[in-house]
Amino acid sequence: MINKFKKIVIKIGSSSIVNENNKKIKTSWLRSICDDIKSIHSNKEIVIVCSGAIALGTKFINKKEPIRRLEDKQAAAAIGQIELAKCWQQALKKKEIQTAQILLTLNDSEVRRRYLNVRKTINALHKKGVIPIINENDSVATEEIRFGDNDRLAARVAQMIDAELLILLTDVDGLYSDSPKQNKKAKKILEVFKVDSKIEKMAKKNFSNFGTGGMVTKIWAAKICMNSGCSTVISSSNKNRPLLDISKLNSTWFNTKKTPKSNRKQWLLNHLHTSGSIIVDQGALKALVNNKSLLPAGVLEIKGHFNRGDVIRILSEKNIKLGIGIIAYDSSDAKRIIGKNSNDIKDILGYEGRDELIHKDDLVKVSNE
Repeated sequence: MINKFKKIVIKIGSSSIVNENNKKIKTSWLRSICDDIKSIHSNKEIVIVCSGAIALGTKFINKKEPIRRLEDKQAAAAIGQIELAKCWQQALKKKEIQTAQILLTLNDSEVRRRYLNVRKTINALHKKGVIPIINENDSVATEEIRFGDNDRLAARVAQMIDAELLILLTDVDGLYSDSPKQNKKAKKILEVFKVDSKIEKMAKKNFSNFGTGGMVTKIWAAKICMNSGCSTVISSSNKNRPLLDISKLNSTWFNTKKTPKSNRKQWLLNHLHTSGSIIVDQGALKALVNNKSLLPAGVLEIKGHFNRGDVIRILSEKNIKLGIGIIAYDSSDAKRIIGKNSNDIKDILGYEGRDELIHKDDLVKVSNE
């Protein structure tokens, strides 16, 4: 079922990877999912969002009772994160796959500059065939510990990298019409095409022993992803091949008709508040007509003050609006490189930036106004 998707975020809950009784990694389960990852890794870009740091560190803080104080949870996260990252590194290294650790907070996905830096880092890792292992930075993100969850973080990461599929591996095998533990007649919902109030009511708050989320947060994550052109599947991790065994019958699929790129372009098209303007020459105008990126050489003038990642207008010499896009440089650096060849950017700015001022994937043409 997952073969048709090329860019995938896999979210793994605490109860899936950490043994409830001894607070240790489920090594046999970790080996099985690494076997799955190995079998699909060659032609996919994969990100793993994995919970479990606090659960792993708890035994070092309080061996007998659950920890309750915030500072103890933060300390447990700091201890457990090392073990969690090490286990992933060792398990995937045996499959000849390199890993990297990234710790994020929700602010990193909401502040535009941080968002772009994280996106750029993940893209760079994927180009080298490296799989990022992501978790919340629980040791400093107090709000996330109290109210946050990795379902929400995984959805934000999926948005960030234009993922096509978010896989939520958990201790249940999908969304049911009612709590299957309390109602034996509860029916599994196999496919969802719209998250409405009826679907949200089905998401009972059934918490696992380790996790801070429940079905409610998974539905929330699916809704975010669907709106971003990313499908979502909720599936049980209790299988021999937790990824390859995902099917239409043993999971709940949240299907979207959008694509990440089409959704991104629609967002740009509806962006009312631009931060500045770029005036382009006839050569650049022709490039835009032919769906090419905007290079510094074709820019005549920069207007306004903006930061890297802001949305700006593209204008002709006659002040006709040609399009809007996400700029790769702030206004001060952009002014220094306009009219120049992309090969000269490093010498001019002192660092190696992008060849394009606006990449074609971040640009939408508009009709003449």
